[in-house]
Amino acid sequence: MTEITTISYPSSNKRYAVNVANGNTTERETESNESPTKNDTRNRPEWSNKLEFLMSCISMSVGLGNVWRFPFTAYENGGGAFLIPYLIVLFVIGRPLYYMEMTLGQFTSRSSVKIWEISPLFKGIGIGQLVGTASVVSYYVSLIAITLYYIFTSFASELPWAKCEESWGNTCVDSATIANGMKDKNISIGQSVSSSQIYFLDIVLREKESIDDGIGAPDWKLTLWLLLAWIIIFLVLVRGVKSSGKAAYFLAIFPYVVMIIILIRALTLEGAIDGVIFFIKPQWGELLNPKVWYSATTQLFFSLSVGMGCVIMFSSYNNFHHNIYRDAMIVTTLDTFTSLLGGITIFSILGNLAHNLGIEDISKVVKSGTGLAFISYPDAIAKFDVVPQLFSVLFFFMLFVLGVGSAVALQSSIITAFWDSFPKQKYWHIALILSCVGFCTGLVYITPGGQWILDLVDHYGGTFLIYVLAIVEMIVIFWIYGLQDWCSDLEFMVQRRVGIYWRLCWGLITPLFMIAVFIYSLVEYKWPTYSGKQYPNDALICGIIVFAFGFSQVLIWATWTVTEDSTQTSLWTKITSAAKPSSQWGPSAEHTRKAWLKYKEESKNRREDIIYAKNHSSIVRKLYVLFGLYDDFIQLDNTRL
Repeated sequence: MTEITTISYPSSNKRYAVNVANGNTTERETESNESPTKNDTRNRPEWSNKLEFLMSCISMSVGLGNVWRFPFTAYENGGGAFLIPYLIVLFVIGRPLYYMEMTLGQFTSRSSVKIWEISPLFKGIGIGQLVGTASVVSYYVSLIAITLYYIFTSFASELPWAKCEESWGNTCVDSATIANGMKDKNISIGQSVSSSQIYFLDIVLREKESIDDGIGAPDWKLTLWLLLAWIIIFLVLVRGVKSSGKAAYFLAIFPYVVMIIILIRALTLEGAIDGVIFFIKPQWGELLNPKVWYSATTQLFFSLSVGMGCVIMFSSYNNFHHNIYRDAMIVTTLDTFTSLLGGITIFSILGNLAHNLGIEDISKVVKSGTGLAFISYPDAIAKFDVVPQLFSVLFFFMLFVLGVGSAVALQSSIITAFWDSFPKQKYWHIALILSCVGFCTGLVYITPGGQWILDLVDHYGGTFLIYVLAIVEMIVIFWIYGLQDWCSDLEFMVQRRVGIYWRLCWGLITPLFMIAVFIYSLVEYKWPTYSGKQYPNDALICGIIVFAFGFSQVLIWATWTVTEDSTQTSLWTKITSAAKPSSQWGPSAEHTRKAWLKYKEESKNRREDIIYAKNHSSIVRKLYVLFGLYDDFIQLDNTRL
């Protein structure tokens, strides 16, 4: 059934017919005696329903970072005290940036590259973000391959990492035994090596002590698991949002089921409460440490997947008037809740592990990164009295599902960017080609030196590059395009006045906070290491090249855009012209675009009337914009949004 309503603008003799059918809304300019037409049909697909988008965002943001990266980062930076800067950063950086990217995608119905019609001079930001996203997805899927390896080995009659093999040496301690195992062998805690650690490093990864002589050849078993992982991801992506949207229900909900099961079991283990207390006990002195704030910021970026184009890509498939505000609040809140839930679960298990090993200091059983997922967890699971195989399968299947959910989002953002640039190509063709490229790239990470490369790429391509580009992104949108113009665009789309919280964060607090954190990271910069070992200079140079290649896209495409403009003679005129929105900027649907242009005109006229009436200076105008004091918001009457 189709409903017709009318949008009327104050001080305007025109009205806009609104077509509402099955929740889809389009506008078109009409006279009072004109009957509206049927809905526009758009070539770009949309989510089958609103819940699919929400589930997809949850599966994207709730990933591996919540399960092992957050708990260890919290421990390293003050335990419970870390939660305070983390929550502050969530409100001053996480939510503003996440909401901004969500609205950008929905407003334009374009990918993270095409949205830069807002300022063509900075198109390279979107392309640079693709470099960062490709860096992350390249190693992310290799971790999924390892989880598949562990899932299928967990079906053995005895977990293969539970006990030591004779060839593993005298310092090996069975993960399935408790503290008595070390006493029987007269091994001190510092000398002991758990069988789970030897299994992961020497059997699964065949890890090298150094990569001075190269990284080695890919392991054939992990190659097959990597191939299977990419096949699964491709099958989820093959029909775009039509297939990934359906898979999102499982990818978003199932991990919570497993996490709650493991949490209940973990809390019943001996020593679990000590682990929880260790996790939440605050070290208040760490609040004054700038490193804690830097860690909170980088963790939030990794967890919410902001600055990678994923959020923009998913929201670009929304209906123009979808309630994006509600979804942004749900996802950012749920992401933080999941991190806390994962932290309690993990430190319950580690508390039990410390109890079984007779270690009072839980920090001595904690290992970061992949070590926490594939050494500490398996070690603890091997000590379960009842069906450890079942808990092992559940745990690693949960990691697999979390990984696939995030990898699908990362890969989708890359595919969508290419598809928007080559719309005549079939989506699944592009998905297949890029999946093959991803598989070939991922082979680097399943070599004996693969984990060395993983940490290096994550540092320069997955963290440093994405963070720097996010700073430039905020500056361009709110300081070059303009805070007031963006707020007007957003108000037209969501029919909700932009409050002072968003204005202050977008226009001032968020970019300045991010810049301060970045300056601190440069001042305190130290060359990355792997497990305390130095990288060879060649490897560090390769890492720097990854960052330089991604960031240089901003300069390369800015130069290209300026030199392509033959209508201007002055270089400065060309630059300023390229920094302004192009004719393609705005809603993609023509009828919606006409209504938006009219809305912008009306709101601008109202704002200018106030400026001229009160004769405000430029500084006062900026303060009025920052605090939202101009009454230029025009309510769209009788509109079903």
